[in-house]
Amino acid sequence: MSEFLHAIQSPADLRQIPRSDLPTVANELRACVLDNVSKTGGHLSSNLGTVELTLALHYVFNTPEDRIVWDVGHQTYPHKILTGRRERMPTLRQLNGLSGFPRRDESEYDTFGVGHSSTSISAALGMALAARQKGESRHSIAVIGDGAMTAGMAFEALNNAGVEECKLLVILNDNDMSISPPVGALNRYLAQLMSGKFYSAAKNVGKNVLKNAPPLFELAKRLEEHAKGMVVPATLFEKFGFNYIGPIDGHDLESLIPTLENIKHLDGPQFLHVVTKKGQGYKLAEADPVAYHGPGKFDPAVGLVPSTTPAKTTFTQVFGQWLCDMAQQDQRLVGITPAMREGSGMVEFHRRFPDRYYDAGIAEQHAVTFAAGMACEGLKPVVAIYSTFLQRAYDQLIHDVALQNLPVVFAIDRAGLVGADGATHAGAYDIAFIRCIPNMSLACPADERECRQLLSTAYAQNHPVAVRYPRGAGVGAVPDADLNPLPLGKAEIRRQGQGIAILAFGSLLAPALKAAEALNATVVNMRWVKPLDTELLAQVAQDHPQLVTLEEGSIMGGAGSAVTEALQQLGLVRPVLQLGLPDVFIEHGDHAQLLAAQGLDAAGIEASIRQRFAL
Repeated sequence: MSEFLHAIQSPADLRQIPRSDLPTVANELRACVLDNVSKTGGHLSSNLGTVELTLALHYVFNTPEDRIVWDVGHQTYPHKILTGRRERMPTLRQLNGLSGFPRRDESEYDTFGVGHSSTSISAALGMALAARQKGESRHSIAVIGDGAMTAGMAFEALNNAGVEECKLLVILNDNDMSISPPVGALNRYLAQLMSGKFYSAAKNVGKNVLKNAPPLFELAKRLEEHAKGMVVPATLFEKFGFNYIGPIDGHDLESLIPTLENIKHLDGPQFLHVVTKKGQGYKLAEADPVAYHGPGKFDPAVGLVPSTTPAKTTFTQVFGQWLCDMAQQDQRLVGITPAMREGSGMVEFHRRFPDRYYDAGIAEQHAVTFAAGMACEGLKPVVAIYSTFLQRAYDQLIHDVALQNLPVVFAIDRAGLVGADGATHAGAYDIAFIRCIPNMSLACPADERECRQLLSTAYAQNHPVAVRYPRGAGVGAVPDADLNPLPLGKAEIRRQGQGIAILAFGSLLAPALKAAEALNATVVNMRWVKPLDTELLAQVAQDHPQLVTLEEGSIMGGAGSAVTEALQQLGLVRPVLQLGLPDVFIEHGDHAQLLAAQGLDAAGIEASIRQRFAL
């Protein structure tokens, strides 16, 4: 049993513990995070790195009256444990359990719901100015990582905040822990903080040498104030109007707590630069923080062990292999990702074609317009991006790519539900928001083989095309070695039945075929949402009195809507049952469980059809 942690039900309990005992609390907290994540899976390296910072924030500030806004949420497990959710940690990221991200409806200490990067400064500034307007004296704190600081939104917020008089503290948690290697000029600038170790060491040596000579010590302190701008990256943030403090050791409570206590009494926007180590306190995560960024279940004593059973090839891996093969064939191909090299399957492409690989940082808007600029010059950009993150670049998709009809391929990963990451990362809306854009085409491969073929089809076009595919593996269809495309906008009948025709878009073809066996229904693998195969649709509609559309995406405005619109234009009146994701945010849990809960497994599809058509 832990000495302190079991008694902490809220930060108020934490604040009763003597400061001298906080290192013990930190050790217990780190052990609690490790123990729980090893059993549930989740984000580990980043959370181990924020233990002391989280303790210090809740110890010094009067939360929840003072607002802490965490960026992204990969660093909030210690926060959850200290704010009354320790006993629920075994349910982390499980169906009906704790979310892996901050949620306002989960705790009053979760002041702002997050899942996408770089929103914390904007939200905290809004809270700080709201407090000022209401005459409330409370602090707003944004905790943002160095990877998240590569996004333009963070600097838009800094630019706004620097001219306001409010109680805003921005903490840069600098652990060099973006998921992919951090890129860009800003990162190189922030990387100078490693010289901050030199700065801190030199300062401490100076203090030790001069502490017995007070006049010289005072002179050294004044010189230090003038010199620190040459050693640490203060100038940038001070130009925005912030008072820059740091860098300081984010694992040293004797440094963190007094610094935060002093900041509480300063006026105007403050910027604290904290250096932390990813995976701190767990040697295996310290040695390989990327592998331990978001591990599944594992034994902490042993660490991650490669599975002995061969894993199915994932859609992401199919894309990565296709990208390398197509790049080998066509020198014009360039690969672009907004900071998701590993997640999007581009590690091998980066290794083999480093001069044609571009990581734009956590800047989805820039990544899309950057691709448009390359396409203008005759290159063939392939943008690998999660469905949920493409939402952030919607204006650029319309205005900079589609309006100019530029041949950019969008490889949209994580389409549909994503399991444990929940609503913030679900790719539920891409069908609806892409199909309404002129010049755009959208493909939905049913399996791994089709994924490779449809990527080749997309690449062969002279206009923008998106190919959406889910997280994980499909039915195990082995892709062909060649790069042969499928026809643009053509569907296929996969099972001939009678009475009912199921029009399946994407990977739900497999449960559709299973349900069709029980119903003796026809199944059409639609493949394309846009252009829709209206010729085959007309034939199927004439031969079948009842139609069902099936998609792992939003029903509202989705592929089913495209079918009903096409039927109206064809002058065909048929009852259509649209199956897909409802008009709600679907929470985290096992992917198969979530599909079944929405009636999108074989049994659910069959039951919905029988109920609707009274079979």
